[in-house]
Amino acid sequence: MSEPYVKKLSTILLDSVTDKDPLVQEQVCSALCALGESQPEETLSACEEHLRQHEKLAHPYRTMVLRAMETIVSNHISELGKDVTRAIILLASSEMTKVKDLVSDWQQAASSVLVAVGKRFVGMVMEEMLGKFQPGVLPHCFVVQTLANLSVFNVFGMVPFLTSVLSTMLPMLGMAKHDSMRVVFCCALQRFSESTLEYLANLDQAPDPTVRKDTFASDISSAYDTLFHHWLQSREAKLRLAVVEALGPMSHLLPSEKLEEQLPKLLPGVLALYKKHAETSHVSKSLGQILEAAVSVGSRTLEVQLDSLLAALHAQICVPVETSSPLVTSNQKEVLRCFTVLACCSPERLLAFLLPKLDTSNERTRVGTLQVLRHIINSAAAQMEVKKPFILSSMRLPLLDPNSKVKRAVVQVISAMAHHGYLEQPGGEAMLEYIVQQCALPPEAQWR
Repeated sequence: MSEPYVKKLSTILLDSVTDKDPLVQEQVCSALCALGESQPEETLSACEEHLRQHEKLAHPYRTMVLRAMETIVSNHISELGKDVTRAIILLASSEMTKVKDLVSDWQQAASSVLVAVGKRFVGMVMEEMLGKFQPGVLPHCFVVQTLANLSVFNVFGMVPFLTSVLSTMLPMLGMAKHDSMRVVFCCALQRFSESTLEYLANLDQAPDPTVRKDTFASDISSAYDTLFHHWLQSREAKLRLAVVEALGPMSHLLPSEKLEEQLPKLLPGVLALYKKHAETSHVSKSLGQILEAAVSVGSRTLEVQLDSLLAALHAQICVPVETSSPLVTSNQKEVLRCFTVLACCSPERLLAFLLPKLDTSNERTRVGTLQVLRHIINSAAAQMEVKKPFILSSMRLPLLDPNSKVKRAVVQVISAMAHHGYLEQPGGEAMLEYIVQQCALPPEAQWR
């Protein structure tokens, strides 16, 4: 297909994007993507030229064209030359920041084009973004969001830029007076921290293996002070959740002494969010990351916080079954991860808290406790090895419970025990007998 023909066909399609029929609009976008499959550069150039020449084209239509461009770029990034790429970057940057007001779909589409290009041409995208990310000037929120997403999709390409980005960003935190902008900064700090941790975990493949955690410690420490001491106190729930999501990965990059110093305030601060938010999986995920960071630096203050941690986490795992949902399931998964961390660092304290709760007749408490027990038998097998007799003896009362939900939980615990050699221990025979008894129940009596 010749270049003039591609351009002509692209122009016809682009002129049709304003059709009033949504189905036609969708077909036009699909046709553009299909054309881009065979002639990516020519199609992208036509799209870029069309948007540049039609300044008054309404943003819903601009969004459609940008989404088609993102698809073509994503599928053919390796085939694009620098000239076309530069034109696309300039266009997407302009589209993204043309208006200060939030026009989410349009600006997100433009940002996604930049991120797609940045998977290969991160230097060119960063050159453009840093021009719109100047010291002392609050940037467009989608510039920050683009930087954050770039760090996710091109870790090795972006992390070398992060020291510069963070040093420019830190003074901006104090300039952000609106919660919406603060949320964007929190999300960026979360992504930057996650990307840095991924980079450090894969130094053997990294372009610059000399990068170290302490490279970022000072900047992350300063950002932590703003987020934890100021923004976490906000009345805006969305901001509080954004802060706590950022604090999880940030805790791994804090200087060890700073983390140790902050834990007596940080852990209660995070636990307090359980009472303020109905949707708590983000809180639990962040808490797990903070606990992992604390254990990794050999924290001594964690022991002091253990009782309140265990009580709060246990309450989360014992939520009413009738409220079970994907969100509850996600939260329980993160809570169990927290229990794994605590089981590995303080197995005695954990079992001293957990096992007596099996003696209660409360269904939720017993089922929740059995869930945790099954999980740590699997996830902290080495630490539980010498505790097998205590764990087996604690099952005496749950084995007698006629409640069907408890029975299910007991069977799951016994299954975990079987995989880790518990049933060969004294008391293991009773577990086997229990399984046989449940198999022998008449159908109408089975776990109703």
